[in-house]
Amino acid sequence: MKLNELPAWEKPREKLLREGRERLSTAEILAILLRTGTKKKTVMDLAGEILSMDRTGVRFLADCTPEELRRISGMGDAKICELLAAVELGRRIASSRMETRGRIRCSADVADRFMEKLRYYKKEHFICLLINAVGDVIEETEVSIGDLCSSAAGPREVFTAAVRRSAASVIFLHNHPSGDPTPSDQDIRTTRRLREAGDLLGIEVLDHIVIGDGQFISMAAEGMLG
Repeated sequence: MKLNELPAWEKPREKLLREGRERLSTAEILAILLRTGTKKKTVMDLAGEILSMDRTGVRFLADCTPEELRRISGMGDAKICELLAAVELGRRIASSRMETRGRIRCSADVADRFMEKLRYYKKEHFICLLINAVGDVIEETEVSIGDLCSSAAGPREVFTAAVRRSAASVIFLHNHPSGDPTPSDQDIRTTRRLREAGDLLGIEVLDHIVIGDGQFISMAAEGMLG
């Protein structure tokens, strides 16, 4: 069933124009993106089925895959592409408050830049910020995806770009999918090993920031760099 075939009181497009986008439920927003349902279920039914795929609700969409969405009857490639593109657009809008390039004043600057980008990932993403001699970020590199203890976050992989770009210092970030930013013992050991490698290369490790769900921990501020 298409949106224009729904009863007037169930039409989310008309509701958006009449009452404003803030008045839409999450299911109604999804229905607008999906546009049509199937012969056996309305577009609102389809939106509700997506939201019930995982106990986290809409947060599930932040890191879901096309394969996961294909499990739902009625979700073809066109719908999947439109939905995931909208999710990515929202992520980029949320993370655009601070430009990648720019001077870093404190760990909160870095956390603000990456919180919305990293907080919902289901896997750990390890990122390295390259910083020049006057404190400007010159490049952001994603080093690895996966648990920090099992990913390719070794000194060679981490510092290759830093050496190439003649970075004076670096800041590391990674997320904890659990939402708790408390660094693990492995996080601390890995960070200290990387700091020692940076010292040998003449590249200072300024901080390692762990991103949780709406909160972060600066390992430098906590005295964990060694």
